[in-house]
Amino acid sequence: MHLPNDKKDVLRIADRSFSSRLMVGTGKYADFSTMQKALAAAKAEIVTVAVRRVNLDERETSLLAYLDVDRYFLLPNTAGCQTAEEAIRTARLARAAGLSNWIKLEVIPADGTLLPDPIATIEAAKQLVEEGFTVLPYTTDDHIVAQKLVEVGCATVMPLGSSIGTGQGITSPDRILRILDAVGHRVPVVVDAGIGAPSDAALAMELGADAVLVNTAIAKAGDPIAMAEAMAKGVEAGRLSFHATRIEKSRTASPSSPTTGLVK
Repeated sequence: MHLPNDKKDVLRIADRSFSSRLMVGTGKYADFSTMQKALAAAKAEIVTVAVRRVNLDERETSLLAYLDVDRYFLLPNTAGCQTAEEAIRTARLARAAGLSNWIKLEVIPADGTLLPDPIATIEAAKQLVEEGFTVLPYTTDDHIVAQKLVEVGCATVMPLGSSIGTGQGITSPDRILRILDAVGHRVPVVVDAGIGAPSDAALAMELGADAVLVNTAIAKAGDPIAMAEAMAKGVEAGRLSFHATRIEKSRTASPSSPTTGLVK
């Protein structure tokens, strides 16, 4: 990627740096082999793992056996937790098992929407930060909630583009921009959930997001490996576009050729 002044475009979260801005989930793949090939095609560095899907006592036969920890930074998540208490307990379990002291925090009530509970998320985040976790919370696209999460010490905020698994893309770009304005100067903003196509990922990056997290759109694509590669290219194109700065939109046309010196 060409950047102004040859700057290295590094994603910094807490005390770590990453060259890839595409985070990838490990759920919903048809098999582990497809997952491995898709992760490689995505050139991912951060890979999320649902703690509740991992058999921590028999790692040799679980999902962890198919993930190269020398290649990927594993980010355990609290998927499936419906309360702050459950999420805190799951994060503690992941750390005690040696997975990581980083946690992707998800607190989602059983109401069928898969939307995060903002109050419980803030409550759990505060407790986990106090216990020394690096917390990356999945949240709504509300800038006030984002500010509260940063205030309690979260290392990122991860607002949804649209509901999990819907593939609707970013339904409210203005709300993402409001979050970027509110906290983007303090922590990375990662668009998480709802990405359906590389164009959605590119839009997130063009808005100024620091990264995107994609799972369903890759895992359930007709060709997950090709889609993973396409997502990586979408993220790169969107990031480069953000740095390049797009032209202002105009209500009037403007000729691309000069109007002086015309042949008469």
